[in-house]
Amino acid sequence: MSTSVMIGTDYLPLHHKSKGHALRVPFSKLAWITVSLPLLGFIFCVIWSILFNYERSTYTHCEVANYLPSISAAIGSYSPQNQVWKTAIFIHAGPRFLIARMYYKYYQSVLYHWIHFLAAIACWLNVTENLALVGLTFISSSENYSVHEKCFMMFMVTSELYMMLTCYLLRSMRCQPPDNVETRSLRIKYQLLVVNVISFALAAYCFLRHNWYCEPGVYSLFSLCEYVVVLTNMGFHMTASWDFHGRELLVWLPGVHFS
Repeated sequence: MSTSVMIGTDYLPLHHKSKGHALRVPFSKLAWITVSLPLLGFIFCVIWSILFNYERSTYTHCEVANYLPSISAAIGSYSPQNQVWKTAIFIHAGPRFLIARMYYKYYQSVLYHWIHFLAAIACWLNVTENLALVGLTFISSSENYSVHEKCFMMFMVTSELYMMLTCYLLRSMRCQPPDNVETRSLRIKYQLLVVNVISFALAAYCFLRHNWYCEPGVYSLFSLCEYVVVLTNMGFHMTASWDFHGRELLVWLPGVHFS
């Protein structure tokens, strides 16, 4: 079986030769690079905050012992963390929209025709999640708390729904059997989803408990659960590198076309 890629709405074999293309990028590498930007930015912001802004970034309103900065404190409150995070999110946003479009084409090729409306919903959830992430990154809580809060809530709701719907569609609604790589991708998606949901629930519990009782270390557990939620979300999106294995991004002259 020949490996194929999509150009526009058509599939073409990888050995297909057309004049004028300037660049061929394996889609798996694009997926890894796209997710690596916020991943490396997140790791940098947390480590830098611990090393250079520890007292301020771990301060709590009731002044109990806290050992880890929350994500909002690590990425949004200090320089250069704020600039690094904004840059990473800005650069990665464009490819994320492209990957969302590619997923819709992918769903059309592997899912039952009558379920394509759910595939469209999944893709719009993916797009909305990305928009919400951009919104809460560039509109800080100190600038406009109401908008920042709504963007955060939209991000969490759409990301959870997207992961759940994606797992459901690829597990129960395929009209074509998955290959070994796609099977591994789905298995990892489920594992990341389970850890993500559990961590989100624990983060909510620790946040409420901290506000109710102001116990030492509880806010640190909240921050740790936050980290796991973010990392599992990134890992889930990184599985696109397996879903699109063997496909390429083609840049043509004149103009740019995506596979």
